[in-house]
Amino acid sequence: MSRSPLARTATAAALALIAAFLMWALPRSGSPDRTAACTGRRIAGWSLDSGYNAAFARYGDDNTRLDDWTGGDGTHSVRLPDGRTLWLFSDTFLDRVQPPPNPQGRPYRWRTADQSGTPFLWHNSLVVTDRSGRPQRTLTGGTPAAPGPYFPDPQGGGWRWPVRAGVEPRTPGSRERVVRVLLWNRTPGTGPWVFGVPRSTEIATLSLPGLRLEGISEAVDQSAVADPGRRVLYGTAAVNDGAWTYVFGGDDPPSAPASSAYLARVPAGRLADRDRWRFWDGARWQRRADRAAPVLRAGGRRGVGSAYSVVRDGGTWVLFTMDAAGRGTAGLRTITSYWSCSPRGPWHGPHGRLTPPRPAADQPQYVAAYNPQAHPELTAPGGRLLLSYDVNWLGPGPADPQVNGNVQLYRPRFLRVRLTR
Repeated sequence: MSRSPLARTATAAALALIAAFLMWALPRSGSPDRTAACTGRRIAGWSLDSGYNAAFARYGDDNTRLDDWTGGDGTHSVRLPDGRTLWLFSDTFLDRVQPPPNPQGRPYRWRTADQSGTPFLWHNSLVVTDRSGRPQRTLTGGTPAAPGPYFPDPQGGGWRWPVRAGVEPRTPGSRERVVRVLLWNRTPGTGPWVFGVPRSTEIATLSLPGLRLEGISEAVDQSAVADPGRRVLYGTAAVNDGAWTYVFGGDDPPSAPASSAYLARVPAGRLADRDRWRFWDGARWQRRADRAAPVLRAGGRRGVGSAYSVVRDGGTWVLFTMDAAGRGTAGLRTITSYWSCSPRGPWHGPHGRLTPPRPAADQPQYVAAYNPQAHPELTAPGGRLLLSYDVNWLGPGPADPQVNGNVQLYRPRFLRVRLTR
């Protein structure tokens, strides 16, 4: 017996409603996974990771070779297909480590090129660790007799600092894989720009498995933005999510305690394709980087440090940053976090404050902790996230005697962090 036209219409309407619900409920390409619950996250506890701390200390103190890493900051990482991990450092010391006491008579190991020379400082380097996390070798540019930065300084002056990296197909659909590294291109500056004036975000391509630098291309040029404090450099964090790679960045206002966070996205596997970058303007994705709007705006207790990190924990996005807008100098001693259900926000926080240990030093009140970086590919059993941070001396007067006189300064330190809802 056939159904009436009215029954057939009702059935079709019901099926349409079911299909619409499934399209809403199931994950969509490039959107957060709707099947994973998004709930608030905050740091519930932490402990020192003695393994990574000891491994980098041993490697840095080893004088078997004098053209390798003894300290650096930046501390980004990417797991390679063969199980090794590539660590990317910004300013890097290559030199000899001497036993205590240091030249000031203090009980610290100290660094020098030789018994009387000045330590070598290059703008970047790479360190390769084996599958167990043990550093094996340092990659630099130049020649063995005269090593230089792995990513060469730009013509006309300035330097490059590597930030996030990922493994991608060489071309869309290719089985050959390469490493893409996001770089910050900065030019020399004075006054509030002593750490350089932002210029552009670049993409470097490294071969696998040999890690040979094949080339560097520009992704986001900011040199036309008249106010350097409003220039946004991208790559402090990059998170793959479905069909997209979300690339986070920040501005660098010299007179403000905190920066604002910005967001771009690129089709997964296409970081090197400049034409495919899109920028969130607060309402939609668009081509023009100069129209990007903050996804987390600085102001009051809110804001991020110029270098921060973002990871996904289930359906929740978690952002780690120095408490840049905290009271007084606390922003260079404590880490806080935000959470969101989307990379675009809204971001909730800041939540909690983690005060990581700092090494013993002269005038310890001037020892800064900064640049918290999450390493989700190195998560321990039980979900304990590896989080690194850098330490430096930021007191009055020249920093060289302090940093060169104590190798514990200007080396990364590592924590295991547990998140809770």
